[in-house]
Amino acid sequence: METTGGARVTRRLVLRTAGGAIGGTVGGVAAAGLVAGCSSRTAEPRRPKPPDPQTVLLRSLIAGKEQMIELYQRAALSQARLAGALEPFRQRHVAHLAALRALLPKEAAATPSVSGLSPTVSASPSAEGVSLSGLRDAERKASAARPAQTAGASPALAQLLVSVGACEAVHVVALGRVRG
Repeated sequence: METTGGARVTRRLVLRTAGGAIGGTVGGVAAAGLVAGCSSRTAEPRRPKPPDPQTVLLRSLIAGKEQMIELYQRAALSQARLAGALEPFRQRHVAHLAALRALLPKEAAATPSVSGLSPTVSASPSAEGVSLSGLRDAERKASAARPAQTAGASPALAQLLVSVGACEAVHVVALGRVRG
C-alpha cells in the first residue's frame, strides 16, 4: 500500500476504529463483517434449479402427441374420403394426450415448456396433406422411441408409455389395412 505522506491507513486500523466506534468487541465483530463485505466481488446470482427430468420428458411427450394429432387432422383434411377411418386413430391419440397431461405436475403445467428434447414426431409447419404411409412412419417412429423413454420414467409414466407404444405399434399395422 502506498502512502502519500501522512499516517498510513490499513484495513486493520479501519476495523479497529470501526469496532471502537460501534461499541466494543461485539460491535467490532459486526463492523468487521460490514467492512469486510466491501469488495469489488459481487455475489453470484442464484442459479435456478434444473428442471425435473420427469417433467421435461412429459412435456416432450405432450408436444409429440400434439404433433401426432395435428398429422391426423391434416391427413383427414387432405383425404376427405379417409377422414372417417382416421378419426378413431386420432381419438386414441387425444386420449393419450389427456393421460400424459394428467401426470404433469400442476406447477409445471402453469409454466411454459422449454424442452431440450425433441418431440418424437416432427410435423411440418406447412399445411400439406399427410399420406397414410406418412402416418404409418410417424406411428412407427413414435412406437420405437417408447422403450428408451421408459428408462428414466416413474413407474406410472413407464406403464403409460408402454401402453401408448403398444397402441402406436397396432396403429402401424391397422393403418396398412385402411383403404381409401
